Amino acid sequence: MLVGVDLARGEAFDPTLDELALLAESAGDTPVARVVAKRKAPDAALFIGSGKADEIKLMVQALGAHTVLFDQAISPAQQRNLERHLGVPVADRTALILEIFAARAQSFEGKLQVELARLQYLSTRLVRRWSHLERQSGGIGMRGGPGERQIELDRRMIDDRIKSIKERLKKVQKQRATQRRARARNGVFRVSLVGYTNAGKSTLFNALTKAKAYAANQLFATLDTTTRSLYLEEAGTSVSLSDTVGFIRDLPHKLVEAFKATLQEAADADLLLHVVDAASPVLAEQMEEVERVLAEIGAQHIPQILVYNKLDLLEDNQRPRQLQDWLTRVGGEHGGQRLPRIFVSAVKGEGLDELRTMIASLMQAAPVPEYAGQETDPEIDQDIDPDGLTDVDGRDDLHDGDLNPQDTPQDRSDPQDHPQGRTG
Repeated sequence: MLVGVDLARGEAFDPTLDELALLAESAGDTPVARVVAKRKAPDAALFIGSGKADEIKLMVQALGAHTVLFDQAISPAQQRNLERHLGVPVADRTALILEIFAARAQSFEGKLQVELARLQYLSTRLVRRWSHLERQSGGIGMRGGPGERQIELDRRMIDDRIKSIKERLKKVQKQRATQRRARARNGVFRVSLVGYTNAGKSTLFNALTKAKAYAANQLFATLDTTTRSLYLEEAGTSVSLSDTVGFIRDLPHKLVEAFKATLQEAADADLLLHVVDAASPVLAEQMEEVERVLAEIGAQHIPQILVYNKLDLLEDNQRPRQLQDWLTRVGGEHGGQRLPRIFVSAVKGEGLDELRTMIASLMQAAPVPEYAGQETDPEIDQDIDPDGLTDVDGRDDLHDGDLNPQDTPQDRSDPQDHPQGRTG
């Protein structure tokens, strides 16, 4: 069952719960009912209040629902109280996103990042939920409290594991820094795809580079950053193009923190392709959310091209008169800035040649990359691959400036063979 509560505090709220339903389906669940409530403030004990909780309990029993999913974040105590009241497991939006990330992460780095976020989330959920682990209290010199010993052990184990993962992620960050420096030292122009989840970033990535990155019509189909070489005939050179994890409304801050190593690819780019689902009825809200996350990772100052994808899904009366124009940027300190916009269809190949031309034009007008001609930091160089860590594609290609040298020839883009809308 899907539950959403409109708190009327200026926060984003989806009255249809469509995005929560897509998240549930991405996690392998089947939504059977949707309940929307409106409150001035969350109930301290049950979040939705006892009356609405009784209503949901009757629906759970009637429909045979196995889980209740909340579109907002709920506290550990509220989760515990709801599970006792409803008789079924309860999860919030954050837990659902973490579950999807855990199932989709493929690379060693991605799995570490997801585990870190899940442990940080779980550390706040230790609220004495195990009655079989209770410890007797009372007596001189005895510490009491149900579950106290187990909670202490769990918290200590979680804290130790979090420290271990953070140390390993630091090594991954050093590897990524070396890889970026190698590309910049060779004068490689760096382009990153960013955007709301399911906007078609991976499909566009495959169409431009002939890569075979996984692409599907689902939320968070791609978690691991993939980088390929893209040849631009207009500029007579290649650029590196990276496909990054998608953003979403209310993306947990801990998840953003955990994925800093992956998102750093966007923060260090010379140009961002902000991919927008042109057919989405809430594209303005999705663009604002992307801008918010870009500001959080320090990438709001990087030049952007707004790529309105899924042109093929627009009705004839919705299609723009011009496929290229300028749009005023929304939100943040750069609000009001005019950005180039282009409409494309990654599936049909429409507008891709014009997009390449636009990238080449901005590349030629851009300053020299920050590390071009500089030597790599020796402290970083000497710490490469200490634990057998691999690149985001599962390959260890960090020792030179070539982008994925183990790629087969058909996976590369070359001047004689440009893709026209291939989805991979």
